Amino acid sequence: MNGKIVGSAILISGAVAGAALYYLQVYGFYEEVTAEVTEVRLVSLTTEQPEPIRAEAIEAIDADSSPIRFRACFETSASLPMLTETYVGLEVATPRNAPHWFDCFDAQAIADKMRAGTALPFLGEKNVAFGVDRIVVITDDGRGYIWHELNDCGEKAYDGTIVGEECPERDDS
Repeated sequence: MNGKIVGSAILISGAVAGAALYYLQVYGFYEEVTAEVTEVRLVSLTTEQPEPIRAEAIEAIDADSSPIRFRACFETSASLPMLTETYVGLEVATPRNAPHWFDCFDAQAIADKMRAGTALPFLGEKNVAFGVDRIVVITDDGRGYIWHELNDCGEKAYDGTIVGEECPERDDS
């Protein structure tokens, strides 16, 4: 009898902990971002600095728990030929999955569009947080997607490799 009670308590505790963990990962830490994302920026080929581009209908989510949880969607009237001549493009970009409830951001569909050549990745901003770059993908029909990705300095810092002089100083405050 006592074994059944203890076993039941362990199973119930495990189920509650699992449900709480799932909720926190998918819903709990994310917040809709409105005030912070009023513009979309891309790094200029000439100035090497982020410059705003025309963007409308911006939807974004973020979480304080990690600098790579940021996701956003937007619309732009800027053409891909103009963007490729003006801003820093990327050879490779892999969209990060977003929570299923953030409907506008489908990582698989974005990756498929990039493979098909109907969407191109650009550098939005270097080091939005230490070791984290902002990646912007724009499709030929004017839809845009943004996420954060670890850069070389971030990957080194988080895997324990010596960072080196080419990385900016890390603000641990």
